[in-house]
Amino acid sequence: MRSTMDRAGLASALRAWRIRVSPEALGLERGRRRRTPGLRREEVAARAGMSVDYYARLEQGRGPRPSAEVLEALAGALRLSDDEREHLHHLAGPHERPRPIPKEVRPGIQQLLTQTPTIPVLVHDVTYDVLAWNEMAAALLVDFAAWEPPERNLLWLALCDPRGRHALGGPSSALFVDQAIADLRVTAARRAGDPVIARLVERLSAASETFARRWSGTEAVPRRTANKSFMHPVAGPLELLCEVLEVPEREQRVVFYLPVPGTPTEQRLRALARQHEKSRQGV
Repeated sequence: MRSTMDRAGLASALRAWRIRVSPEALGLERGRRRRTPGLRREEVAARAGMSVDYYARLEQGRGPRPSAEVLEALAGALRLSDDEREHLHHLAGPHERPRPIPKEVRPGIQQLLTQTPTIPVLVHDVTYDVLAWNEMAAALLVDFAAWEPPERNLLWLALCDPRGRHALGGPSSALFVDQAIADLRVTAARRAGDPVIARLVERLSAASETFARRWSGTEAVPRRTANKSFMHPVAGPLELLCEVLEVPEREQRVVFYLPVPGTPTEQRLRALARQHEKSRQGV
């Protein structure tokens, strides 16, 4: 086992979080002499109960590993969300060498996919590799079976594959990419040293300028339930609620694409299901 501290990542995140906080939100006067956006280092240090020198060294990537108490004080001073607080702890370490990311989907989840024939459902892991899907997910998004497993990744399909970009590049594509990259960044911090994630990040960075540019950000995990807009080539415009259920022991997520009952989307999704079934049967 080994432990690591992402000094550069911690320094970058602290700087970004500090300049994000409005002085007025904390009852501080901005003043004419304030040139720094957000809070000054001394203001963060004072709110966290530490010396300015110690905090400055953390922002410069030179400080020792902060204790859990120091991290909690910083999280409070910087007004971090729960997801950002967790990200802060992961950046500071220590980390054990992570176990392999499970790729096997539980039989009960597999059965769930087959028992929801009119609702698109898929399963992906924390690297956004698609592990399982039902026929409606293939009809709505892409036929994942047409891709080899290394390319069966939602970020790769959305950013790097022309066929995937066409299918996944609806009005919600940019939001999905932002959320997924932010989520993957937190996973990479939590699973520091994982060679699978390192290879995925290297591959995506080499193939996509968008990924390479956004990977250097500091956003933490966003909420995963959201409305998704699709312009389907057969069904037409679809407005779906993307509901995500966690399978924490497998580090997997089950994604449901749900129409609002009684809407045109529900009718179009049913028509898409009928047409997809006919095409499978060669009718």
